[in-house]
Amino acid sequence: MSLYGQAIDELVPVSSCQIAEATKLLENIFRSVNIALVNELKMVYGAMGIDIWEVIEAAKTKPFGFMPFYPGPGLGGHCIPIDPFYLSWKAREFDQHTRFIELAGEINTRMPEHIVHRVADALNSQRKALNGSKILLIGLAYKPNVDDERESPSYVLMDLLSERGATVEYHDPYIGMIRPTREHARFAGKKSVDWNAGNIASFDLVLIATNHSCVNYQQLADWAQCIVDTRNAMAAMRGAPGKVWKA
Repeated sequence: MSLYGQAIDELVPVSSCQIAEATKLLENIFRSVNIALVNELKMVYGAMGIDIWEVIEAAKTKPFGFMPFYPGPGLGGHCIPIDPFYLSWKAREFDQHTRFIELAGEINTRMPEHIVHRVADALNSQRKALNGSKILLIGLAYKPNVDDERESPSYVLMDLLSERGATVEYHDPYIGMIRPTREHARFAGKKSVDWNAGNIASFDLVLIATNHSCVNYQQLADWAQCIVDTRNAMAAMRGAPGKVWKA
């Protein structure tokens, strides 16, 4: 209380450090599990031709008992993809099994593979192969409007696409150049592609991984050949439906 009170206006005291840490983990795990649920439903509903984004918009009109969570290409940052597994490890000391945590981790971790399959489908619809295609990834940061790329699924997407023979570049207004990382060292020094019609049109496909609000999505709709949208960023753009694949 003495430490945090110097920087934070409203503090919520609890009875012990264990309660405080368990509270943080509960909040992180709550988000992880619910994001995994909508990610799984996205794949299930997608196979049925049902738009998960429209379903969520309708469901959140209920005035009680529902809290919207949104699907995406995977989880990033430290809190949600990593912290819950501290509890999984500790729980084993007490002969407890954290099935929700582990299942949510499995679902969220496999989302980049699902996105890559959607990219391949979108390219195939244009009679193009993933191998040899030029792909522009929009958003390196793990969430919108920040420059934090820790554990970002965008790196996993770049790895998977590169391994399949694609040439991958990125555009992120918050991250001008990729810093050295332990897991993705080969991308260090790669620079964000400039935003202009010629650059965007030169790519076979644009993959929206992070929906920064400062990106002009109408220009993207006008300039890009094909778009795979993991964040529903293109939903309201004019002239986009024929070239946009939701993923």
